[in-house]
Amino acid sequence: MPTSDKPDQKLSAEERFYAAFKRLKLNLPQVLPKGTPVSQNNVAKEAGCDPSALRKTRFPLLVLAIQEWVEAHKSEQPSERQRLLKQRRKNRDTKEIIADLKQQRDRAVALLADADLRIVELSEKVADMQTRLDQLQPSASILNLSK
Repeated sequence: MPTSDKPDQKLSAEERFYAAFKRLKLNLPQVLPKGTPVSQNNVAKEAGCDPSALRKTRFPLLVLAIQEWVEAHKSEQPSERQRLLKQRRKNRDTKEIIADLKQQRDRAVALLADADLRIVELSEKVADMQTRLDQLQPSASILNLSK
């Protein structure tokens, strides 16, 4: 890895890429947010260059070192993108569960409302029939008078 006491603007492109690679490995980036995973594109961005500037044809040893480091540290922790995708899936699953529970609640409320209406209708019918029964049955006082 080339080193230099020159200020950053005087460093060669390769030196800037190596410095950026080192900062990303140590999780001490200066350009990108902390926690940015090491990748060929992120090394170029951290060096202040366009990602297409870090080409395997121009910097084969550096690109190889980056690829080896990424491969060796792949299982340590998922990338930020993978973590976000996992969180989105979890959120989507949670949202689907909530939507399903809301549908179940709405169906239960509808059934309850139907049952309440049916109870009111049947109660009214029972009251009407009780009134008719009372009208048709002779009262006890009438029976006693006829004896």
